[in-house]
Amino acid sequence: MWPWEHLAFAYVLFSLSSRIRWQRPPTTRALLVLAVASALPDLVDKPLAWWVTVLPAGRSLGHSLLVAAPVVAVVLVAGALVDERPIAVAYVIGHLSHLAGDVVYPLIVKGELRVGFLAWPLAAAPAGEPTQALPHLQDLVGAFLAFLSTPRGAAYLAGEVGLLVLALGLWLADGRPGASLFWPGGADPVSD
Repeated sequence: MWPWEHLAFAYVLFSLSSRIRWQRPPTTRALLVLAVASALPDLVDKPLAWWVTVLPAGRSLGHSLLVAAPVVAVVLVAGALVDERPIAVAYVIGHLSHLAGDVVYPLIVKGELRVGFLAWPLAAAPAGEPTQALPHLQDLVGAFLAFLSTPRGAAYLAGEVGLLVLALGLWLADGRPGASLFWPGGADPVSD
């Protein structure tokens, strides 16, 4: 998934869970945690695999459930201890939705179920990983644009637009949490 897809997917899940669990929309602080957590596996793995080459793949350490499970447990316990459960849940939803998205994306786009990376290092990392980030990113963008020109790609694009519209609609209904960070003077209707 692309970063905006990870964030939109995570936001939809967190917004709905926040309204169900706490009967209120997400706060700016929770949204910031969610945004970082929804990108965190890629922020860890991609630079360490593609630039520094200390990891074998762009989906390894940060994408592994063997790492995520204890991290999620610690975050949930810490959130309970300091009475910041919504912040902890924002992290958990962001991180785990990223992993789910990375399973669903190749299934939708290529019809391939890829789950081995979730068990790294017990399972081998995906083969053929690049060591040059920029050329690989150019290849990914080119392949994605070519995919979008196919009938399956057009259907995918419609689904992606639907996800983005849903996330935007929820964000607006939630009172635009985080908007004041980008538009000074426009206080968020939802207090932190």
